[in-house]
Amino acid sequence: MTTKQPAFIYAIANQKGGVGKTTTAVNLAAFMAARRAKVLIIDADSQGNATSSLGVSLADGLPSMYDTLINKVPLAEIIRPTSRERLYIAPAGPELAAAEVEMVQLMAREMLLQKALQPVIDDYDFIIIDTPPSLGLLTVNALTACNQGVIILVQCEYLALEGLGQLMHTINLVQENLNPALQVAGVVMTMYDVRTNLAADVVKEVKEHFPEQFFNAIIPRNIRLSEAPSYGEDILAYAPNSTGCVAYQKLTEELLSRVRRQMVGA
Repeated sequence: MTTKQPAFIYAIANQKGGVGKTTTAVNLAAFMAARRAKVLIIDADSQGNATSSLGVSLADGLPSMYDTLINKVPLAEIIRPTSRERLYIAPAGPELAAAEVEMVQLMAREMLLQKALQPVIDDYDFIIIDTPPSLGLLTVNALTACNQGVIILVQCEYLALEGLGQLMHTINLVQENLNPALQVAGVVMTMYDVRTNLAADVVKEVKEHFPEQFFNAIIPRNIRLSEAPSYGEDILAYAPNSTGCVAYQKLTEELLSRVRRQMVGA
């Protein structure tokens, strides 16, 4: 899938850690690339989990997202290929944590990522931004930069909606002040355990809150999804027959279906 229009840019967000943001960013991107889209992942998390999940190392001292945001190194100079054809990553490492502090003193600090993306936005079909588990400047930059909206992840656990109010408040502030086009592009349920009634109840509750944005594809708890990053592989390469792989395939198809409807309606 190659488009002549600028890349569709999505941010994957939730200020809670451990809800599957990186897993979703990496595997959505992998399935898109497998379907012949050219995809770039922006690793905006100082933990660098998206970077290591794709087998990319910063040990060689090559530049990263810190250098793009703080030292103005062009994004194109830090982008690295991955083992999957048509899938690329702008890597991150621990130094990105310092960027959030240093950005406070910079002009237009909320727009740094958006500005950095402009020279490469025509080079890709999709750009997916993996955000940190916070609502700080890096997440605000991601929300400001995305032109298609934010995909919110919600864990299928007790008090799943707790904290979503704060995230929605941040999204509304960014929409009002920085990115009028910002919207909730979708809500994905993760870590679903079929053995519990609670998981089904949480899914029902979230679907009632986000009826239009809700994705029907639900990501299960799956050991293969947990193992794949330690091998530097996406789930399609590591365990193509696993339930986790099937779930991300369905999620990708659902998102691409929404994209096609959007393009037809444009």
